[in-house]
Amino acid sequence: MKKGLLTTLVITAGVLLAGCNSSNGSEASNSGSASSDPIKIVAVGSTALQPLVDTAKDQFVEDEPNYSISVQGGGSGTGLSQIADGAVTIGNSDVFAEEKSGIDASKLVDHKVAVVGMGPVTNKDVGVTELTKEQLIEIFTGKVTNWKEVGGKDQEIAVINRPSGSGTRATFEKWGLDGAQAVKSQEQDSSGTVRQIVAQTPGAISYLAFSYMDDTTVALSLDGVEPKEENVADNSWPIWSYEHMYTNGEPDAGVKKFLDYMVSDDVQQTIVKELGYLPITDMKVERSVDGEVTKN
Repeated sequence: MKKGLLTTLVITAGVLLAGCNSSNGSEASNSGSASSDPIKIVAVGSTALQPLVDTAKDQFVEDEPNYSISVQGGGSGTGLSQIADGAVTIGNSDVFAEEKSGIDASKLVDHKVAVVGMGPVTNKDVGVTELTKEQLIEIFTGKVTNWKEVGGKDQEIAVINRPSGSGTRATFEKWGLDGAQAVKSQEQDSSGTVRQIVAQTPGAISYLAFSYMDDTTVALSLDGVEPKEENVADNSWPIWSYEHMYTNGEPDAGVKKFLDYMVSDDVQQTIVKELGYLPITDMKVERSVDGEVTKN
């Protein structure tokens, strides 16, 4: 009897210990999987939007360490094609998806996160601070080739353009050049590189988002209107676009949390303004994909 009782107690104790170990192992496994499976977001596209998304994600990840967010350039065309193909999480664009050929916009969901103004910039030594829109068009279409023809120095004009997939180029040609195509010239994809080349090249002119303008170049006024945020807000400066963050279908909860953060007051009233963009809520007008402007 004593031997049988002892055997029963040993077996019972072993079962209880096994159960405890199994429970603890399960908890450790669940805990480990939560910490080893970060929410990964890859945002690709517009270089004009890139500084805003890059800065916002740094701040977001400080409070949400379980997120891994990568922000890359490549241009709006790249962002739209990659999100349409499902290759990335978010496609950043300066233009509506409907404006890009080959993109099925019906499958994409638009998340507008800011407005960006754009405008012509020149090398500091050309001797011009203002143009009429007609003069701007003549310069970019090659009809005017020397700065003296528009009141500047006797110096040949060097046009620096953006590639065909650039949303900045599409916006500039549509609203700055009234739909005219710029003359063939040197093309640069990166906004930062464009700014550097214009600053270093005698006679150079190109165009940049306000967020890239600084004192290394001269931002030109057009028809007496300065390239400023308040002039974009009421459309008196017409060269602007929405900054879109497209998803392929409705985003899941993790991605939506980051997109909601992009339009939160923390971002809109601080980072957006500090980097030279306009908060969506500051716009006094709304512009459709067809270019129709209505007051808010």
